[in-house]
Amino acid sequence: MEQRPFGSVPRDVPVIGQGTWYIDDAHRPSAIAALRRGVDLGMTHIDTAEMYGDAELVVGEAIAGRRDAVFLVSKVLPNNASLSGTVAACERSLARLRTDHLDCYLLHWPGSYPLEDTFEAFERLREQGKILSWGVSNFDVPDLEAAWAAGGKGRIACNQVLYHLEERAIEHAVLPWCEEHRVATVAYSPFGHGNFPDPGSPGGRVLAEIAASHGATMRQVALRFLVRRPSTFTIPKASSAEHAADNAGAGALILTEAERARIDAAFPLGPRPRRLPML
Repeated sequence: MEQRPFGSVPRDVPVIGQGTWYIDDAHRPSAIAALRRGVDLGMTHIDTAEMYGDAELVVGEAIAGRRDAVFLVSKVLPNNASLSGTVAACERSLARLRTDHLDCYLLHWPGSYPLEDTFEAFERLREQGKILSWGVSNFDVPDLEAAWAAGGKGRIACNQVLYHLEERAIEHAVLPWCEEHRVATVAYSPFGHGNFPDPGSPGGRVLAEIAASHGATMRQVALRFLVRRPSTFTIPKASSAEHAADNAGAGALILTEAERARIDAAFPLGPRPRRLPML
């Protein structure tokens, strides 16, 4: 599995990781097997959040005995992101994940508490060794500018955002800002939210043709396209070991410039929206 520098974090991270939103709705043994299979195949970046129901419990069980192999990320909800609330939320996540530290801790989206308070809590947690780095999620450029000013240069490890073939809004301004400031961009819901292109659609036919030429799957082609830039990562969810293995296969896929151009044309960027899309 290809790995890259993760923003300012002094550690390389797999370009294809594992998301866990709604994973607690799946058959629990299957979900645990999927996460473990993903780790076996190099998808050691596992993302979760306090908002995701019992997902942290599932992750904690899946990585038991393998914590050192995993780059573990969780998130604090904005309504918990006061100075004291952030610390308490982190403690709860650590307990649910059965670990003594997170590799990265994110503010899930901009909220009403001052960023200075949230980031001060992050820094306290980092000094205590309970988190090793921190970042943000669902931040548009004005939010990122505010976070940069509040947190200080080089402190924001990543910005986790909605990004898939049918939703490329981040390419207008968010992704360039993150690249300029050495902030990793992590794509969530990389297959869309239940609306991955049908093989019979115009875009789906392009994906299917490219996949066939590589002996790959359409989803592998989509994932590889999303991580074509050196600052981008993605965290697809899998509810079965077979699905996890399929996702991992994207890590070794190499698309030609012509193939990337075909995908770009089949799924055009579109106009810049007034607000950053998010789920």
